[in-house]
Amino acid sequence: MNYRKFGNVVNEISALGFGAMRLPVEDNHINEKEAIKMIRHAIDAGVNYVDTAYPYHQGESEIVVGKALKDGYREKTYLATKCPVWEINKEEDFERLLDEQLDKLQVEKIDFYLLHALDKDRFENKIKKFNLIKHMEEAREAGKISYIGFSFHDELPVFKEIIDYYENWDFCQIQFNYINTDYQAGLEGLKYAYEKGIGVIIMEPLLGGKLANPYENVASVLSKEKSPVEWALDYIWNHKEVALLLSGMSTMEQVEQNLLYASRSSVGMLSEENIAMLKKAKEVFDTKALVRCTKCEYCLPCPAGINIPEVFEVYNKSAVLGEEKAKELYEELEIKASECMSCRHCEGECPQHIIISEVMKDVSEALQTA
Repeated sequence: MNYRKFGNVVNEISALGFGAMRLPVEDNHINEKEAIKMIRHAIDAGVNYVDTAYPYHQGESEIVVGKALKDGYREKTYLATKCPVWEINKEEDFERLLDEQLDKLQVEKIDFYLLHALDKDRFENKIKKFNLIKHMEEAREAGKISYIGFSFHDELPVFKEIIDYYENWDFCQIQFNYINTDYQAGLEGLKYAYEKGIGVIIMEPLLGGKLANPYENVASVLSKEKSPVEWALDYIWNHKEVALLLSGMSTMEQVEQNLLYASRSSVGMLSEENIAMLKKAKEVFDTKALVRCTKCEYCLPCPAGINIPEVFEVYNKSAVLGEEKAKELYEELEIKASECMSCRHCEGECPQHIIISEVMKDVSEALQTA
């Protein structure tokens, strides 16, 4: 494992962090035995950062991560989870939720505690309104957390506003990959935080899997010297401003592959030709991607029963496979986009700020055959 400096708080953090949002599932529940085996194998191989959150896997993720860190594994790794700020409607909710998370994780302290998925609205109406920074500081003084941070999903000016609002951020977490260089916080936000001594964690390095199995026209741009996954991860590790990247791993094979790639990682590892190739891949991708869905599933469950990420995946494929093939795939979906009730509940949950109700109309118009 290669290690990097994490802002001003940790001198050696593993280049690869284990994200517990996409653990193996069996019968709609986490396959605990396999998930624990995977997490422990990663830690044995040198991963020292495990990330979970209150809503992951319908609340099961924190419980399973807590079990995985038994038997001495807690002492080998930094534990991160996130405050579900959308659940806070009065100041006392912060302590109640934090205590609940500590119980689920079966730990006395969380190393890295994040205010989850901040955007302009949550920053104004949750963080400021309920004095959550003060509560984070009090939790640290009480020994319940060690480091204060946030994860982010909004535009660059909002990111800078949040960074500048509080002088003592230890770290932050942003979406970044070779496609999202100028999306949300992007490359400029990454550098902005780094220059202030804030450790930066990268999420969605594979854009919800889109860069692991890229569209054929994107894949054709990439050199066969490395797999599409390794090119995507190397792009991130190439930046000195990155402390670590999180990968949501669902199989032991993915764990093994990522451990191998992390062992080869270093700052400045890509040549100018490599960087130009990834820039070209981004240009091709941007002409084909119709919806920026990362399949995080925050939008689910839908009241109408629509599998929103699945619908968007088919819609995106129409730009690559052609309309007729996409229509065939669309017909196989149990519940179609036309069932959308425009309740817009999902839109408030979407980290990518997709206007889902409007896109559903576009999908229905483009792919509905009858």
